[in-house]
Amino acid sequence: MPERRRGSRYVISLPIRLKWKDENGKEITEEGLTENVGPNGALIYLPRLLPTVGSKVNLTVTENPEDEVQVSAQVIRLERNAAHPQVALQLTDSIRLWKKKVWEVAGEIIAAEKPEGFDEW
Repeated sequence: MPERRRGSRYVISLPIRLKWKDENGKEITEEGLTENVGPNGALIYLPRLLPTVGSKVNLTVTENPEDEVQVSAQVIRLERNAAHPQVALQLTDSIRLWKKKVWEVAGEIIAAEKPEGFDEW
């Protein structure tokens, strides 16, 4: 399968809230964490419920309560590992906002991290 990503992904854990409607129209809200973020999407860990592939969802990054970032996305893939369920999302709007306030900031955080030292034996 060809690689479809349009930019680097940063492995970073940010708190999020995901909202969607289930097959009966009931609104579901789940809290989780990003596994990684890219310029056009994210891989999200959700501990309980997962939306279905193709679902439209509202994603809010809640890292900064004073300046939460809210975008719309579509579910493109699920990882149904019972110990660590994940949902892959592709953004459908507010992509510039996401790039500026989430993706670019994640890159700056990663770049500023000091490499882990080696244990002395």
